Amino acid sequence: MLRVDLDPPIAHFVLNRADKLNAMTRGFFTELHEALDQVEADDRIRAVVIYGEGRSFSVGGDIAGFGDLDGVADRREYVREAMWAYRRVEECTKPTIAAVHGHAMGGGCELTLVCDLVVADETAKFALPETSVGLMPGPGAVRGRAHLGLHTLKYLVLTGAAIDAHAAERAGLVNEVVPAGTHVEKACEWANAIAAKAPLGVAAAKAFFTAGGWDTYQHAIDTVAMLQSSDDMNEGIAAFTEKRPPRFQGR
Repeated sequence: MLRVDLDPPIAHFVLNRADKLNAMTRGFFTELHEALDQVEADDRIRAVVIYGEGRSFSVGGDIAGFGDLDGVADRREYVREAMWAYRRVEECTKPTIAAVHGHAMGGGCELTLVCDLVVADETAKFALPETSVGLMPGPGAVRGRAHLGLHTLKYLVLTGAAIDAHAAERAGLVNEVVPAGTHVEKACEWANAIAAKAPLGVAAAKAFFTAGGWDTYQHAIDTVAMLQSSDDMNEGIAAFTEKRPPRFQGR
């Protein structure tokens, strides 16, 4: 579901599952990892712009696919794959810019958290609604505090509430809000500005900013994998699929 368009000095990573609002399949995380390896090895590329086709950036993980996970070991491996892909985005030596429109929910919001810069158009909405289906945001918990005050992060995680682009800018999720439909243009403007700078200096600065940022990486993997085996998660997914309020029991 990830299309990679190279237009040196920019690589465009396009979430390309518009009919499902760019809901992230399990395979997406492998594609993302491989695409990052590709641009790391290409000296022509100085920055990566990430955006979604269709009406949204991404509504997050494809909940329908959660039922395909086979046992505790497979759940843990799926979480590890996703977490490692997000970590690779943040630790990529080439700066990454998220250009957001429409919904950036769950894993979509978390993808913006691990990008270096975020531009959102006025249609954008951000949320970390994992608790609504019995989970918690793994990358959001690990890296959210690098961008957000703790009260704001707790509000987003504990309530699952969505905030608009301007609220996201005030909270620190977004660098700049632009008119509807101009988000990719603005992101490319920033990417070209970055491309004009010394690549070694840019890479060194990136590495400095992210040093030690993933200290709770394994804890997040273990916690999310544990929650994926809970009755509450099964109920949350069933309620989401059946379009009804969930009946959580705390087990």
